[in-house]
Parts: sequence; structure tokens; C-alpha cells
Amino acid sequence: MYTRSEELFKQACAVIPGGVNSPVRACRNVDCQPLFIRAGKGSHVVDVDGNEFIDFVLSWGPMILGHADEEVTRAIASAASRGTSYGAPCPDEVALAELVIEAMPSLEMVRMVNSGTEATMSALRLARGVTGRAKLLKFVGCYHGHADAFLAAAGSGLATFSIPGTPGVPASVVKDTLLAPYNDLEAARAVFEREGADIACVIVEPVAANMGLVLPKPGFLEGLRELATKYGALLIFDEVITGFRLAYGGAQARFGIEADLTTFGKIIGGGLPVGAFGGKAEYMRHVAPQGEVYQAGTLSGNPLAMAAGLATLGQLKNRDYGALEQKVGAFARELESILKAKGVPIQVHTIASMFTPYFSDEPVTNFDEVKRCDQKLFGEFYRQMRAQGVYLAPSAFETGMVSFVHTDEDFSRTLECAAKVRF
Repeated sequence: MYTRSEELFKQACAVIPGGVNSPVRACRNVDCQPLFIRAGKGSHVVDVDGNEFIDFVLSWGPMILGHADEEVTRAIASAASRGTSYGAPCPDEVALAELVIEAMPSLEMVRMVNSGTEATMSALRLARGVTGRAKLLKFVGCYHGHADAFLAAAGSGLATFSIPGTPGVPASVVKDTLLAPYNDLEAARAVFEREGADIACVIVEPVAANMGLVLPKPGFLEGLRELATKYGALLIFDEVITGFRLAYGGAQARFGIEADLTTFGKIIGGGLPVGAFGGKAEYMRHVAPQGEVYQAGTLSGNPLAMAAGLATLGQLKNRDYGALEQKVGAFARELESILKAKGVPIQVHTIASMFTPYFSDEPVTNFDEVKRCDQKLFGEFYRQMRAQGVYLAPSAFETGMVSFVHTDEDFSRTLECAAKVRF
């Protein structure tokens, strides 16, 4: 007897490549089939078979207020009642841009787009246009969306499927993508010493969250700021994940570092498709129609996404990020303790409202070390936790997300389930 999720996946495979609209959702890395979700409320989701799960995926990060937050839902419904798209400016896009700028002092202007991928792609184009240079430096395992130039040694879904790049991206497109290991400032310095005159930008996830969760070593981000300044390159912080999750002011507030350009997605749209890039006015004035660097989008500044973003950021402005971090930290430490007691190699990385269990006793500070973790143990852990009603990201290369509405009962129940896992 097939479950409804299994039936839908079979149908989907006939009309959608791989049966999913984003690769990691296929759950191949954890040797099972995906759940089809019917609804979400608060910290829980319900699949099409009526099974309820504590949700630590949260749509891969956006739902920091939980699913179907009442204020966000009302804002979307109100906006939809006035029309779903105008292809013209609307008041809320101005208000949301002002909120984002207010939260992050390094920003003076913001351009709204439709996804994180579009934001990073546009920021790269802008950096090249401003500097007149072609090359970029990125870090192995950091994922900046699926634009061609970034699909060299990327993490996330590419890591899940062990794809070193992807067919369809010409070698000529990635020849200007320079690579260094994440957290290796000396390697980055060597790249700049060799190629600095041609480097338009260095782009980094300030906290790497697409190879699991890898925190920056002390001095790493500060060193990148110094290198970019010294060689006349722009520093781009990819805050698609960390923006408004690591702190209200993102990684830049957390670490006290100002980027030249910053990219956003996920949380700033309250769960609707959205992205943005912004930075110093001296750079952003190069964007068309004010400047010569072209970027456009029919649905950019979409009134529904802008309304959802305003309702989300309006609440986050007054939320206690420190208290949430304490809860998540305590949960992560207890989870690690429970799994260590079973004799498995484990360490649980955590910062703010994110966590990742790595099945390894060795330090995990870059992508090579992440790949040496035991993915089979992770798969066993994932399947048994899901069977008990805990919904985790179906890949060892993704990050667990927690919302402001996860309860003490959610954490306790999850730890009880972890205690029952057999390896």
C-alpha cells in the first residue's frame, strides 16, 4: 500500500525532473522518498497523509516566525486583495528597503529581486561593472545560488549529489572563478597576491550554511575585509541565510564587519519568493536606470512579497535573538550528549538559530573536513528521526533551522526521539 506522498512522488516523476523542483528535496542522499507537505502552522508541518512533524527545515530558513504567522498571513491576504502584481512600483517596496537599510548600516541603497540566486548574480555583475575587472574569489563549499559563475566547488545540493560543477556551464564562464578553502585566510591572501589586480570581488557566506554549519575562524572575515580593501576589490557578504537570522542586523552586526555589497533572500520575504542586493550608494548608483549596469525583473518588488517582508521584519525588530540562541545552544549540547552516549562520533555545531550534527570526531572547519564526516550515520539518524515525527533537512550538507515559535516541548520531544535512535 502506497502512502499518498509516495503516490504523488510517482506522479511527479512523470512530469517534473526527478519528481522535485529543487534537487535536495528528492531525499536521495538519505535513501528515502520525499514527504509532500499539506500544511504548516507554527513550528510544525503536516504531510498529505496526515502525519505531523516538528519542523527544523522551515522552508530552508525563511520561516523564522514559524508557519502561517497571523500578522504575515493577514498582510499577504490584504495585499492579494488589491492585486498580485503590477509591474510598477508599490509603496511597500520603499518601506521594506528602508527597513533593511536601517537594520544594516553598511547599506545605503537596496534593489529588490526575486531570489537569492538572482541577488548574488546581480551583485557579481555590479562588482564587475564598478571595478572593470572580471575575476571573483569564492570559497570551496560555499553556495551562492545556481548562477553559472558560482557553480564551481559549490556546496548545498551540488555537494549532496557529489557534482563537481554541472553540465551546461561552459569552462569559459567559470575560468574567472578563483577558489580557496573556507576559513583559510592565507590561501585567500595567496590568491590576491597572484591575481589581485584582476579580482572584482570576494564573495563569502559569513557563516557557511550550505555545507552544514561551519563558523568562521577568528580573524577570517576581518582578513577578507582587509584584503578586499588593499587590492581594490569589493567584499560581498552573501546573507541570504544569515540575514535577519544570525541577528536582526545579520552577520555584519554579529561580527562588526561592513561589506561593500550584501545579498539577501529567504527571511526578507516572509516565506514568499524574494531576494535583494544592496550596499554603499557609490556602488549601487551604477545599477540601471541610474547607472550602466543592467538588472531587471518583472516581479521584482512584488506587492505580496513586500507585504510579507514588512510584516516579518516589523516583528523581528523587537524579538529577543539572544534568548533564542540560548535555547538552541542548550538543545544542541544536549543532542550531542545523547548521541555521544551511544558511542557514535558526533559534534553539533550551532550559532544563533541554526545547528548541524556532524558525525565525526575530527575538527570541521572547511568543506574537505565536512566531506569526511559519516554520511551513512547521518542518513540513519535522519530516517529514524523522521519516522518519529521530527523533520530535518534531508542532507548532511544542510543546516537545521529553528524559529521563534519552537517550544520547550518541541526541543524535549526531539531529544526524546534522538535517544531512541539505534545505529
